[in-house]
Amino acid sequence: MFRILALTSASMIAAPALAQSVNAIEYGPRPYYLIDRMADGPLKEKLQSCAGQEAAQSLFSIGHRGAPMQFPEHTVESNLAAARMGAGILECDVTFTKDLELVCRHAQNDLHTTTNILATPLASTCITPFAPANGDTGAYAECRTSEITLAQYRTLMPKMDAADRTATTVDAYLGGTADWRTDLYSTEPATLMTHAESIELFKSLGAKFTPELKTPSVKMPFNGFTQKDYAQKLVDEYKAAGIPASDVWLQSFNLEDVLYWIEAEPEFGAQAVYLMDEYNLDNYSPMEPSTWPNTMEELKAMGINYIAPPTWMLVTLEGNEIVPSELAKQAKAAGLKIITWTIERSGPLMHGGGWYYQSIADITNSDGVMYDYIDALAQDVGVEGIFSDWPATVTYYANCLGLK
Repeated sequence: MFRILALTSASMIAAPALAQSVNAIEYGPRPYYLIDRMADGPLKEKLQSCAGQEAAQSLFSIGHRGAPMQFPEHTVESNLAAARMGAGILECDVTFTKDLELVCRHAQNDLHTTTNILATPLASTCITPFAPANGDTGAYAECRTSEITLAQYRTLMPKMDAADRTATTVDAYLGGTADWRTDLYSTEPATLMTHAESIELFKSLGAKFTPELKTPSVKMPFNGFTQKDYAQKLVDEYKAAGIPASDVWLQSFNLEDVLYWIEAEPEFGAQAVYLMDEYNLDNYSPMEPSTWPNTMEELKAMGINYIAPPTWMLVTLEGNEIVPSELAKQAKAAGLKIITWTIERSGPLMHGGGWYYQSIADITNSDGVMYDYIDALAQDVGVEGIFSDWPATVTYYANCLGLK
């Protein structure tokens, strides 16, 4: 009988629960809530017509750190929820511990917002100890996986990724969860994972894999561990688990990581995903090719087959219609496949939707816009898949529109 290793003293999950999860995919009420708020039209009618259909797993639906809209990210529980909502691909963001073990964390330096480390004796390992809010200066701390061993990491309790910057105590600082999320599923210990354990879990759930190699917070080499060692160890753990390269979409914001995989591990490199963060550059615009550090043709010539810009970089508005951006059009012309991030990470959409909706803010005035956005990304841009913090939303669309 398959069993997930107990990663905290309070947690052990057995095979029957995992097996049942992939045979009982459910949407829950949220997709219907969003559809009810759509403007009347053909898309709303199409989505309404799929109410009551049998839910199925879809590769178009990608769990972004599991289902972190309500579950602590990168935990067994978060990924189990994502699989139960039909996510066909699951993500482990990968960083490393002091003893060079790969673990699932969104960043090497996020333990102060994603775990209870500040309330444990391991707070003494933090690069920046907790400092309370003082006047105009917000509360702050910084704690890294690279400062603790795997054994120490396993003692931590994960929580919703949040911090109260107005806090004057550690207990208060560890709160701060957005009011449109919830702490309901983080009151009891959730289960942290190593990268290797995430492979075992995702395989048991019938899902495929998209690990992201996170940029280290420490200077590399670290304890003799080079960036290439880091990139290679990620691949080696899939090989050791017997996972075919065709089931894995490696990711990195670091172009050099992607090029390393293409050269050193061509089977895995063929599906390596270049995560695009060019938006951080001065004067960058997805509508102005002259501001791009690389053209889409140049990326393709490097051997890159997949790019992953954030959602807003792929669309613009023509009047009130969502249409592909220049970046999206040129990527398609160059033969690049596109994955995008992240749906269900913005909270209520009544007032423009924030960062992920910035290119369509003028028409973003209701949660119902979410399915118009997804439809434009799927049908007009032609993305291969969409990351979501609540995968049921994307799974419903994929099932209804026949996207496998």
